[in-house]
Amino acid sequence: MLKPIEQVLLFIFFIVLASCAGEDSFLSEIEDKSDLPSEVWEIIPLPKSSQRSGDAQKGKEYLFSGDYMSSGIPLEAFLTVYGANNENILNRSGDNATIPHDYTALLAENNVKVVAPNCLSCHSAKINNEYIVGLGNHSMDLTFNRAALEPILTRGIIQIYGEKSPEFEAYQQFRKSIIAIGPKTITETLGANSANKIAEVLVAHRDKNTLVWEDTPFIEIEEDVIPSDVPAWWLLKKKNAIFYTALSRGDFAKSFIEAGMLALKDVEKAKEIDQNMPDVLAYFESLEAPKYPFTVDNTLVNKGKAIFTNSCSSCHGNYGDQPSYPNSLVGLKTIKTDPELSNRNTKVSSYNRYFYDWFNTGYFGTEPYNLVLKADGGYIAPPLDGIWATAPYLHNGSVPTLLDLLHSANRPELWSRTFDNADYDTQKVGWNYTLETSKDNNKTYNTNLKGYGNDGHTFGDNLSDEERLAVLEYLKTL
Repeated sequence: MLKPIEQVLLFIFFIVLASCAGEDSFLSEIEDKSDLPSEVWEIIPLPKSSQRSGDAQKGKEYLFSGDYMSSGIPLEAFLTVYGANNENILNRSGDNATIPHDYTALLAENNVKVVAPNCLSCHSAKINNEYIVGLGNHSMDLTFNRAALEPILTRGIIQIYGEKSPEFEAYQQFRKSIIAIGPKTITETLGANSANKIAEVLVAHRDKNTLVWEDTPFIEIEEDVIPSDVPAWWLLKKKNAIFYTALSRGDFAKSFIEAGMLALKDVEKAKEIDQNMPDVLAYFESLEAPKYPFTVDNTLVNKGKAIFTNSCSSCHGNYGDQPSYPNSLVGLKTIKTDPELSNRNTKVSSYNRYFYDWFNTGYFGTEPYNLVLKADGGYIAPPLDGIWATAPYLHNGSVPTLLDLLHSANRPELWSRTFDNADYDTQKVGWNYTLETSKDNNKTYNTNLKGYGNDGHTFGDNLSDEERLAVLEYLKTL
C-alpha cells in the first residue's frame, strides 16, 4: 500500500540554492544596465569574497550523515518499503549504513528517527559505472507532480503510527514542503533541474527573519519553470560566485544552509546548521575532478592545448602547472545562449523585488557572514576541470556532447538518450543520443521550449574539423 512513498522520496533533493543577500540595489542596477552599450558590460569580472575556513573531513561527515534536515519519513516506514540497502557506497555507520547514499537517517527535533534526502540527491551520480561525489545528477526525474502522491504517503503513515503520534509530527514539515513544491517545479525532461523555482517556493512560504513556515505563501508564485544543469562541486574552489548566473556571492557557507530549508523549524536551526557549513565548504574545496578513463590521442593533445589557449582560455582559464581562472561573467549579447535563466534573475518586477528583499534584509543578509545577491545578467564562463564527465552542456543541459557544443550547426533540435550512465560517446565526448522528430516522452529534450534552447556559444564554429578534434582531446585531459 505504501509503495508510492518511493516515488515521493525520489523527488526530494537538495541543491545549494541560488540565494544570497546584500545591498538592496537590484532594481537600480538592472534599470541602469538596460541602456548601456554592450561593450560596457558584456564581460564582467567577478570579485573574490573572503570565505570562512573549515575542516574538510568534518564537512564530509556532516554532508553525508549530518542533521541539516529536521523532518522526514519515519525510519521504520522507510525500511518497510525499501528494506535494508547494504551497498553502503559512502561507508557510513549505524542506521545510515543500511539506507541509500542519497538519504540520511537522523533524529527529528522531537527525537523521532526519520529518513530524509541529503545533498547527494542532486550532487552525485554515476558515469561509466563509477560513482562520483560532486557530479551533478544528470538523470534526476523532476517531470511529474510529486504532491499528487502525498495523500497516499500521508494515509500510510497515519495508519502505521496514528495522526497524533510523534512520528506523524516529525513528518509534518516534510509533508508541507512536498505539497508546496510538487506542482510548481515540474520540468519537461529527465535530467533538467528546477533549483531556482524550488528556492522561490520555499522562500515564499517562510518569514525572512524567523524562517518559520507559513502554509499560505506570502506571495503568489509564478508558473514558469526555467531549467538548469547542476554544476560540479569541485569547480567551486575556483569560483568567486555560485551558479551559472553568478547570482550568489559573499559568504558561500551561509548559502549552504538552504539545504535544510525544506524541513527546518526556524532560524535557530538555521544558525545551528551554519556552524557546520564552513567545514562543508572545505570539503567541496578538497574535491578533485575525475580523470578521463578512456584512451587519449596524445599526438593531438598539444595541438589542442595551443588552440584552446588562443581561443578559449581568456574566459575559461588555463590548466596544468600554472593554472589560472579569470572569473568572468559573460553578457547575453556576447554569449547568446538561452537567456531565460538569466532574465529570470534580472527581470524588474514586484515578484523579484519580494525575493531580493527577502534575502537582502532578512536572516541571510545579516552580518558578519552575509550573502550578496547580485544579478548582472549573463552567464559565468565556468572552469572546465573534469568537463568530460559533466555532459550535457550549456547552463541548461541542452547540448549532449562537446563536439556539438563546438559546432553549433550540428546541435540536435530534438534528441533523446537512454539515461544509462555507461552509454557514453568517447568520440564526441558526452552522451550517445538519438535524433527525434517529436517529443512524446520525458527522455526527449526539445530545444524549442522556453528555457531549453541550445543557441549561442558559437566560438567553436570558426575552428576546422581537425582543430575541433584536437581541442576535444585536450579537454579530455582537464
